[in-house]
Amino acid sequence: MSKIAYPGLSRRGFLAAGAGAWLTVAAKPLLAQATAPDPVLGFDGDDLLVASDRIRRYALTDGTPQNLSGPGIVQALATHPDRPGLVVAGLASGGVSISEDGGQTWETRATGLAEGAVDAIAIAAGNPDLLYAAVHGDGLWKSENAGGTWSLAMDRPWLEEAEHDLLTLASVDLETGMGGIWIYAGTEAGLTRVPDCFCRWQDVQPGNAMDALASGETPPAEFPLPKGEPVRALAAAPSAPGILYAALPSGLWMSADGGVVWSHLAEGSASAVAVHPGNADRLAAIMDGHLKLSRDGGANWVAIAAA
Repeated sequence: MSKIAYPGLSRRGFLAAGAGAWLTVAAKPLLAQATAPDPVLGFDGDDLLVASDRIRRYALTDGTPQNLSGPGIVQALATHPDRPGLVVAGLASGGVSISEDGGQTWETRATGLAEGAVDAIAIAAGNPDLLYAAVHGDGLWKSENAGGTWSLAMDRPWLEEAEHDLLTLASVDLETGMGGIWIYAGTEAGLTRVPDCFCRWQDVQPGNAMDALASGETPPAEFPLPKGEPVRALAAAPSAPGILYAALPSGLWMSADGGVVWSHLAEGSASAVAVHPGNADRLAAIMDGHLKLSRDGGANWVAIAAA
């Protein structure tokens, strides 16, 4: 895993740009300050959380940054639009830590969870107490009581003639046709998804899960993500469930139809992405080591400056 550090938000730069505006100042490359794991991102209300070996909260309404005492080295992060302050962190040392006060205090909840680094975390779109965690070298686990206890939900997906770890997860509030919704996952071999009844990993394709099971075949993809690239991060827009964003080495990608058709949104090696809970056009991403923000669906980006 690469070692990088993330910068602080420049309050002076923010205020110079005008209250409530996005920053237009230059930023130092994050990758040039190699000390910490790749940061992960999440919106908690209007605030942006950036986590790796520490957690920093950016109050983007007034430019105020705040350092928080994290639960350890964080490899995955999830928040929920219906429960502000809820932050779920997957740890490099194993286990899941949960904060219910926006990252001020943490409690480890890992009873029953397999040992190993937690590479990906998701909170179910319609139920903040239903959590999913991907354990490195193991599979997909779930907790139905806010992390109190965990059980195995699904083995790792078989893709390109091999089993693959899950690099990122997103609960997507689109009906599967089997009475539930989808869980999307990014792997080193690309994108896959599984209904939340956990019957089978499937390629993303038009139609519902029952159609795919009945046909037994995968129809040709229309405009999929590029082959041969890992999907490092996924973000589903809570305010528009069909809208997905994906971070790949080739850049940031966007789909408006649940992942059937993708378009290239931004150049630069992308390692993390997050979408605002109430506005699908407000994005945060890390590209080429820079933390960047957009408030127009990725048409324009500005960088957060190092403090």
